Amino acid sequence: MKQRLDRELLNDYMRVHRIESVFNERLLPYLSLYDFDQDELICSQDDPAQYLYILVKGKLKIYTTSPEGKTLILSFKTPLEVIGDIEYVRGMDIMNTVEAVSPVRMIGIQYRWLDQYAKDDPALLKFLLNIITDKFAIKSDSMRFNLMYPVEVRLASYLLSIFFDDTDRLLNDQISPSSLTDAANLIGTSYRHLNRVLRRFCSDGLIERKKGFILIKDREGLSALASQNIYE
Repeated sequence: MKQRLDRELLNDYMRVHRIESVFNERLLPYLSLYDFDQDELICSQDDPAQYLYILVKGKLKIYTTSPEGKTLILSFKTPLEVIGDIEYVRGMDIMNTVEAVSPVRMIGIQYRWLDQYAKDDPALLKFLLNIITDKFAIKSDSMRFNLMYPVEVRLASYLLSIFFDDTDRLLNDQISPSSLTDAANLIGTSYRHLNRVLRRFCSDGLIERKKGFILIKDREGLSALASQNIYE
């Protein structure tokens, strides 16, 4: 994590994402920009929560880890997204691990300043309420998507989420067997069925698969198959 001391850039992001009114004048001096490298952890499950982050650039992966050490990818997030909102409202530790899929930029502020200057601020509370209720709505849509759509559609949506950022750049052309297990869990299918669908995608020219690698060959074809990207 690198703090970027650029107030003009910070103000630009707030204007672009229309969040200038969320933070009152007393909070503004405590807002900062933070840059995270690709694959860097923003926060880890069960760690103490200290920051409210607002994603303004890049893509995040959110996942949970079981006591046995198994991971499950929950979702991918692009701007505008907030990390640490539920933890702040409920006064709890970090619920899930958040990792940068691409280079990421966030607006961040420590909880202690929110408590001191905006604990009962209607603008901030309304913003958090809207964000949290949006997350519940998206979760509901995701569950319905997993129940109503075939594995082919769900897998196409997953591949689009994990491989591409908002600049249409291939983020990572390598995927491991453990990642495929996560994918199967996320989209609600077996590892064996997932492999069958991947072989079909190869035959259709959508992807190319080598030992330990998957390369997207036809993004338009995957997009047409997915019709929407429910995992973002």
